[in-house]
Order: sequence, then C-alpha cells, then structure tokens
Amino acid sequence: MVNKTYPEFSSHYPLLLTTLMKRPVKVYPNEVGVVYRNHVTGKYYRFTWIEWYKRTCRLANVLKALDVKPGKAGKPGDRVATMALNTHRHLELYYGVPCSGALLHPINIRLAQDHIIFTVNHSEDKIIFFDDVLLPLVESIYDKIKNTVEKFVYMSDKPGLPDTKIANLYEYEVLLKQESDEFEWPYLSEDNYATLCYTTGTTGLPKGAIYTHRALYIFTLHMIAYSGFQNDPTLVHLGENSIPLMITPLYHIHAWGAPFFYVFLSQKIVLPGTFTVDGFCELVQNEKVTTVAVVPTILALLLEYEDIDKYDLSSLVQVSVGGGALPLGLKDKIEKKIPGFTARSGYGMTETAPTTVGAFVKKYMRDWSKEKLDEVRVKTGLPIPGLEVDVVDENGNSVPHDDESIGQIVIRGPWIMEKYYKNPEKTAEVWYDEWFHTGDVAKVDEEDFIVIVDRMKDVIRSGAEMVPTVLLENLAAMADFILEATFVGVPDEVWGEKTMAIMKLVPNSNKKEEDLIKFLKTEGVDKGKITKWMLPKLVVIVDEIPRTSVGKFNKIEIRRNLDEFLAKAKEISTK
Repeated sequence: MVNKTYPEFSSHYPLLLTTLMKRPVKVYPNEVGVVYRNHVTGKYYRFTWIEWYKRTCRLANVLKALDVKPGKAGKPGDRVATMALNTHRHLELYYGVPCSGALLHPINIRLAQDHIIFTVNHSEDKIIFFDDVLLPLVESIYDKIKNTVEKFVYMSDKPGLPDTKIANLYEYEVLLKQESDEFEWPYLSEDNYATLCYTTGTTGLPKGAIYTHRALYIFTLHMIAYSGFQNDPTLVHLGENSIPLMITPLYHIHAWGAPFFYVFLSQKIVLPGTFTVDGFCELVQNEKVTTVAVVPTILALLLEYEDIDKYDLSSLVQVSVGGGALPLGLKDKIEKKIPGFTARSGYGMTETAPTTVGAFVKKYMRDWSKEKLDEVRVKTGLPIPGLEVDVVDENGNSVPHDDESIGQIVIRGPWIMEKYYKNPEKTAEVWYDEWFHTGDVAKVDEEDFIVIVDRMKDVIRSGAEMVPTVLLENLAAMADFILEATFVGVPDEVWGEKTMAIMKLVPNSNKKEEDLIKFLKTEGVDKGKITKWMLPKLVVIVDEIPRTSVGKFNKIEIRRNLDEFLAKAKEISTK
C-alpha cells in the first residue's frame, strides 16, 4: 500500500464541492439548515444539516446502485439530469451527483420543448430526476428521449408512483430508504466536471457550458469574499445568521451560485418550490428571511400585489437584482413599498457560472447622498474580485472610460466556462485572443463602472428569460402570408421588455395582426418549438422593414424610430 501524504493531501489537495457540503454538518449538525415549502399544498418540511447530509449520502448510494459511473479529469462522468423546482431534493442532487463523480445537468424547464429534447439527447443523460408537478412535461417529451435516457426517478411529497407511460420509473423516497446513510465521498480530481448548464438557445440550439469542481469552488470563495469588500453604508453583514430565500430556479445557471455559498456559509436555506407572490411574502414573514436574489420582474409583481401590507417583511435587508437591468424608478418604488432594504444590480451569464460584475460603492463614496449612491447601485458595476473584465472595441483595444464609447464585454478568470460541451466550433467563436467574448455591449464611466447598453445579438429580455428573435423570425417566415418579419423588444413596466413583431405581408394578402399570433401558437407553441411567453404582445404591419446595407434587418433604425412603430402597433392578447 502506497502511503499518500504530501503532495496529494497538501499542495495538491483537491478543491471540491464536497468540502462545501461537509462544513455545515460539522459545525451545526442539529440546526435546521433547509426549509422547503410546497407551493401547491403550502406544507412545510424542515431538515437539520445532519438530516439533509444523510439524505444526500443515501442519494450517492442510490446513484451507485443505479450504475451511474463517475468521471475523471477531462472526461465527464455519466450525465444525471434534473427537471425540478427549488426543493430539498433538488438541493440534495446538487451535491450528491457531482460529489460522487457524475455530471449534474439541471434542465431549464422553461425552454421550448424542442430545445429541452435537444439538451437531453445532446448531453446523453443517463437518468432524469423529475418533480411530480412536471410529470406532464416529461410525458410530452418521453417518446423523443426514451432511447437516450435509461432510467427516470419520480420525486414527490406523496408516496407512490403515478400511472404513466414512462418506463423504468423509480420512486425517489423509496430508493433513499433502501440505501445506507453513510457514504465515503471520493477524493476526485478538482478538474472533474461537476455541472453542465445549457444556454437558452437565443441564436440557435442551446449550448452546454461545462464546469469543474475547481471552477465552482473558486467561484464560491470569491463570491463570499466579495461581501467583505463592500462599503455600502446600507449593507447589513449578517454572516452565518443570514437567512436566504432561494428564488432563482436551481435549473437557471446554478441558481446564481446560491446552493454553493449558502451551504458553505451554513445559512438556513429557504426553498419555495417556485415563486408565487403570496408564497414569497409568507416565507419572508414566517422564516424571517433576510436575503433574496431576484429578477426585476419579481420586484414589479410585488409592487402590484394588493395584499402585501398584510405581511411583515421587515426582516428583509438585502436584495440582489440580476437577469436584467435594474431601473432606478423600480428600485425607488419597491424600497418605499417595503422599507428596510436596498436593491443592487449585477451581471452574469450561463457561461460565467454566472456572476462576473456587481454594483459596488467605493469607500470614498460612503458619504454621498442617497440619490447619488442609488445611481451607483443600479449600474452594472465592477468586476467580482478574481476576474479580469474589460470592454473592448472591434480591434480588441480597451475603450476609453468616458461613459460614451461602447464596446464588447470580455472576461477571463478561474470560473469562466472552459468550453461548450461537445461543441468546439461554438467554443472557438467566443474564446479567442485570450478572452471570453460575451456578445454584450457596454460602456465604462470615469469611475471604471461598467454599464451594459445593449445586446449584440438583439435578444429580448422578458423577466428572467430571453426571447430568441432568430427563432421567432425563422418560424414566422414559414407562414404563407408573411413575406418577412422581425422581432424587437419594447419597454414594459412588469417584464422589462415585451416582444413586438414587425411584419410585411405577401402582395394582396388580407391577413391581420391576429393571424400572426394564431400561426405562432399553432406552429410554434403547440408543436413545442417556442413557449407561450415568447409570443409577441404587439404586432405592426408595414410596407417595408428597415434593412442594413448587407441586407440584415436594421434593428438599430427600428429602435431609433420606435415611437413610429408603436403608434402603428396593435396589442394582441396571447391567452
């Protein structure tokens, strides 16, 4: 037997998610660490850290019994997918799968069905764990993934399996009961792949961003360290006493990193299943939630909630906003509606794990007026410590920090996506000249703050999701009454942006605006090519659509003359 000591367990000690998972079990084994509220029944489930850990150990044994093979550095293990909401089971999978050596693939259930099917088959998922409320979705795609997926595991608070056509179906809780609550976690290479997150396919098919244990471990440490750099006078540093409500879906870019740093910090994690306004208010009040990360849409929905004053939300002291720009007006309104916290913006993407830039108050700004500080808090901000972020022109040169010159955001650092899974061509399109190219356009002001000004690929952001205009344009072009059509985003108070369609009809056509929606529903939504929330809310019929000199739709000109298009637009119900 070889006596392994140095350097295997010193300078080469692996940076693993396992380390994050074990900390709260050692420090606070008998404290309640995970609270889950079923958003359908309203029933609460509470787990101490030791209870949650033992369930995760049982899960690791289940994976072994189901013949899930671990990977090694540079070679991913078997892919284990999830189609699940924010529950304690999904949090167990976030550690049980990668810490046992397999590759976790959280499927974004809000993708169009065609794209969900593509991601399952492209990643070659061996097993899918899915929630009971998502059974209809799994059944609807089953015939197109059953030759790829070997086993399905049904997760529910109620015992028993459903009557379904899905073969090789197992019950999560039964599987756990059959296994030991002890598991010897392997000392994997830190370069083992841990997670696989697919993009929303805004310019084609989704692409899989793949992450190692090392990348996610370093990301976690830097995000925790980032809070120590903060100078904002309104920030309340609660440390382990913070009680986060995990609103961002676990299927959406690691829930913005929440399952990693919340567990490592041993904070009581509150899981809502999925977001509802009343559920949010109830959980904040009952669990004394202090911290939440949301998209701007959620703030707008809270503003509109008539019964919000019936709840005590005074425990809430920290709100981080991502997934879209934080309008200063919205920030001001929500802070007046729910006094006690200050909202701040941030920026990231699937390929960056996701956080890269955050709002930041410099130490010499602490005494600035609230109005001036709020202008800082809604800016995209400064790079998270540990990353290099620049804004460059078309020649790769840094743009002047004059708050006017624009360029593309480029990033490099230890948790930026290494590559797209099984897609070297697309990897080469974003990784070149030693930088990852985001495709997002920004400017930099005199204080070195980055401010995003546009999307290079003209993606429409609606809530936390992105509407792929190319997909809509290609679909609309299939209609026999449409000569050409394009789609742009227009401002919306609730969703940030809503989609407007601009179409040119074939000669002598008598079709109306409603016919486009009907077509997109029949050929898109009903056939799983797009989702209902992608449908345009406004439609304009024009004689000519502006084009560039090379024949592309000129969306810059459309935006420049947006008022003219809006004046002609007809609002169409998508119900």
